[in-house]
Amino acid sequence: MAMADQEAKQSFRLSMLIYDSRYRAMTIQVVALILFIIGAGWLVNNAAQNLAALGKPLSFGFLSQPAGYDINQRLIEYTSQSTHGRAAIVGLLNTLLVATVGCILATILGVTIGVLRLSKNWLVARLMTVYIETFRNVPVLLWIVFTMAIFIEVFPAPREFKGADPSATMKLWDSVALTNRGVFIPKPVFESGSGIVGIVFLLSLVGIWFFRRWARAKQEATGVILPTFWISLGIFFIPAIATQIILGNPISLEYPVLKGFNFKGGLHLRNSFLSLTAALVIYTSAFIAEAVRSGIMAISKGQTEAAAALGLRYNRIMSLVILPQAMRVIIPPLISQYLNLTKNSSLAIAVGYMDITGTLMGITLNQTGREMETVLLTMLIYLTISLIISTAMNVYNNSIALKER
Repeated sequence: MAMADQEAKQSFRLSMLIYDSRYRAMTIQVVALILFIIGAGWLVNNAAQNLAALGKPLSFGFLSQPAGYDINQRLIEYTSQSTHGRAAIVGLLNTLLVATVGCILATILGVTIGVLRLSKNWLVARLMTVYIETFRNVPVLLWIVFTMAIFIEVFPAPREFKGADPSATMKLWDSVALTNRGVFIPKPVFESGSGIVGIVFLLSLVGIWFFRRWARAKQEATGVILPTFWISLGIFFIPAIATQIILGNPISLEYPVLKGFNFKGGLHLRNSFLSLTAALVIYTSAFIAEAVRSGIMAISKGQTEAAAALGLRYNRIMSLVILPQAMRVIIPPLISQYLNLTKNSSLAIAVGYMDITGTLMGITLNQTGREMETVLLTMLIYLTISLIISTAMNVYNNSIALKER
């Protein structure tokens, strides 16, 4: 015992960093980190020296210069006299719009197709197989261009709405116009009091979350299954509609109207946005469907048989027994598909959609000649978006992971 205490009290020696297993791993990591920092510093210094020799030192001052070009689709105010920095923000918002809408729709479509792929109906299962194999084995760029061609060729021109062509008519009680220039839909107009309606709507969403949480706890405690869908639907609509009526309709709709050779008013969804989003959705949903199918097949058939023996219907078995367990298998590949969809949105320039690649990496780069700066900024933006998506999805993945006692 005294011998062991004496060895433990031995003074630290530098040779222990190499020969002592307690320190060797730490030594290797520190050395690797130092070498990486030195290599990265050398690359940055070499690039800075080369740029300075060309008369283009690394600078981001161009972001405050007037852009001098227009952007056809924007979520915030922008003119050709705005700065390159604001043009980059407009492009970033367009990228986030496509990524958000695309991930939501691709998830809904992918889960549906993945479940139907396992249907006992032979025809439905084979049709879903054809869908998956067709869309995931063709490059997404071809689907983007093909979808754009469909929007241009299939839908009529706005001027044809004045003729007798029955296909050139507005849909949904003359509120939606499908044209080869895009889709025109009613645009919400917010007046005094609309903020109160918005607050009530947000409170309704919070109420739905608390209600579904309470319903789940009640089901686990008593076995009573409440009609959560219909009750949630009522909480979602009734308070906001009642507030809208009480306040005298502060939120109204502006409908598109044909004036001259094009529609005026309303909200214009351009073909570039629609074709890009549709192509990314159908392409990514095929991969999500396969992830869903593999997750469901990873669950033992005994789970389904046991649930059926209790008298549960198939949809209940899927929503209450199979999918909650399968989500632990589905989420990891789903994260990759969300990242792929977001990065694939950079192909938007093929159909003229001005995302961050089209603005910062496209026109801004060509006008300013700042290749290094624009590339670095675009890489940093995509890296940040990807890390945010990964972090959020990993948090959710950890929340549904099995908790061992």
